[in-house]
Order: sequence, then structure tokens, then C-alpha cells
Amino acid sequence: MEIYTKKNQKIVPLKQKPFKLERDIQKLVESNLSTLLNLQVVKSEFTVGKFRIDTLSFDTETNSFVIIEYKRDKNFSVIDQGFTYLSTVLENKGDLIIEYQEQFGKTVKKDTIDWSQTRVIFISQSFSDYQIESINFKDLPIELYEIRQYENDTITLNRYQSRPTSTSITEISKGSVITKVKSEIKVYSEDDVLRWGSEEMEELYQTFRERILNLGNDIEVKYTKLYVGFKRNKSNFVDITLRKKWLRIWLNQKWNTLDDSKKIFKDVSKTGHWGNGDYEIVVSDDKNLEYILSLIRQSYEMNG
Repeated sequence: MEIYTKKNQKIVPLKQKPFKLERDIQKLVESNLSTLLNLQVVKSEFTVGKFRIDTLSFDTETNSFVIIEYKRDKNFSVIDQGFTYLSTVLENKGDLIIEYQEQFGKTVKKDTIDWSQTRVIFISQSFSDYQIESINFKDLPIELYEIRQYENDTITLNRYQSRPTSTSITEISKGSVITKVKSEIKVYSEDDVLRWGSEEMEELYQTFRERILNLGNDIEVKYTKLYVGFKRNKSNFVDITLRKKWLRIWLNQKWNTLDDSKKIFKDVSKTGHWGNGDYEIVVSDDKNLEYILSLIRQSYEMNG
């Protein structure tokens, strides 16, 4: 992807300034992990089992650990290395819990962590065609991010997406460490979310989904165990979950920051709930569709 700058009304391509060391990438990412990936750093250079993980991080949205590895070369298998790390983590859960508690001063039990959403992120200046092709599975808990640095200190970070028609990794991995890991870890999809709803609620959800995605071309959809999250700039602005007779919608803003003139949203700032934010509403029809979408738009714009 070409990056340009403007000089005297002329568009000039920026020259790439490669990172000299893998450690340079690691320092930059760890110092800005919340901004780049909306994750918390737990430990840099974390030793678990026989391996040393570059960055152990935590996803507060899914309540799960994320392993981050940085690479300068293309001579490694993302599948083999990724699943080896995942298997090691699942065999040493207690070590991760202890490290988390020491870092954040919080008491955490193993069963409060969602181990099923543990994942691995590889960050590199470039990946081979083979590596990119190898992630084309719909249920792969491994993500590839390409990071680049340019001459005017511009940084880009882009994720490679698997094809929507991808097959399951378990179809080619019977009897391997992959099968073992996949028995505990699950990558959630839209099908997992829709199975909780009726045909009527699925249709209502699809109406909201389409209208939300039409708000802009910078929206990312993320499926979790409990809800669908719609993100802008790495942060959820609306979450939706389905049931047989209703949808529950959360807006990820502090209470009293949105203009809810009809007062139809509920303040859940002091109660436990699945989605993000203080605004919650339960809907079973499209009666207030346009009005609810107007508040979703407010939340979207506040995440700009």
C-alpha cells in the first residue's frame, strides 16, 4: 500500500523506513498497545513452559489473554508456531494468572478468564504469500498484522483478513496439537451469535447490522461468545446480542453523554451486563428503529 504526503500541492510518495531490529517493532507496539490493538500489556518477554513469548497481553473486552510475536523474517510457520504457543498457554494457565495478578494487583481465578478466546498475533514488516494463505481458515485463532514505518515517522498497521469462504482448520489437522487446542479455543462467527435468536429476531438483527455498517467504511465487526461488537478506531461503539424474542443493544458511551430525548435507554453503569457502555435497550420490533439508529450514530461519531 502506497502512502503519500502533500508538498506544495503535489502528491509525493513516502519512502519506507524499515525497522532495523525486531526489538524496535516490539518496543513501539508495546508502548502503544492500547492505541494500536486495544490491549493491555501484561508482561514483555514472558517465559512459559519451554518458550519465551515476546508480549503477553490481555483483552479486557473478551476477558482473555493474547500472545503477540514480532518477526523480521519470513522463515517460520504461523500455524505451527501459533498453535504451539496456544497449547503451551493452555497447559500453564496458572502461570499467566500469577503474572496478571502481579502486574495489575487483582485477584483472578482461572475460571473467570475466557480461555476459549485466547489468540496469537504475529506482527511483521511483511509476510510471505505462503504465510498469508495459511491463515485462510474461518476458525483460526491466529492473526497477522503488517507494520510499516515511513520517513516522516508515519506508522501503518494493517491486518490480513481470511477469506469469508474459508474452511475449518480441524478438517486438515486430525490427531495433531491443533485438534487439542481447538477443543478448548473457539473463534466465534456470526452463526454462533444467530443460533440464539429466532428467524424474526435474526431478520431484525440483520436490519440493524446493515444500517450500522452503512454509517461508514471504517467499521469492523467482531463476534464474541456473548455478543456482536461493531468497532470504530479499535473501540466498540455498539454491541448486540440475540435471543428468541428480543435483541439487547448496548452503546459504548458514558451515561448522559448521548442525546436520548425519548429516554428509552436504560442506565446500566452500576449493574453487570455483557456489552460495553452505560446505555442499554431491549427491542423486539422495528418500532423505534430510526430513533435507536440515531443514538447509534451518535456513539459512532464519538468514536471518530
